[in-house]
Amino acid sequence: MLAFLFFVALIWVAFKLLTLSFRAAWGITKILFTAIFVPAIIVFLFLGGLIFLAIPILIILGIVAVVWMALRA
Repeated sequence: MLAFLFFVALIWVAFKLLTLSFRAAWGITKILFTAIFVPAIIVFLFLGGLIFLAIPILIILGIVAVVWMALRA
């Protein structure tokens, strides 16, 4: 009986750790995309001669950021 309770508790803890790891990974992914990948993509588009794509993307992301911050305040 004690082994069964241990097994149930072990499964419960493993599930909680798994959900925590997914939350942490999602948070790290959002930070990486926001702080590193999106600006790098825009810079590479600009340097690669695709300024006609980089400028509208930059404008759209700027508008989204302003609206997002206004809604959160």
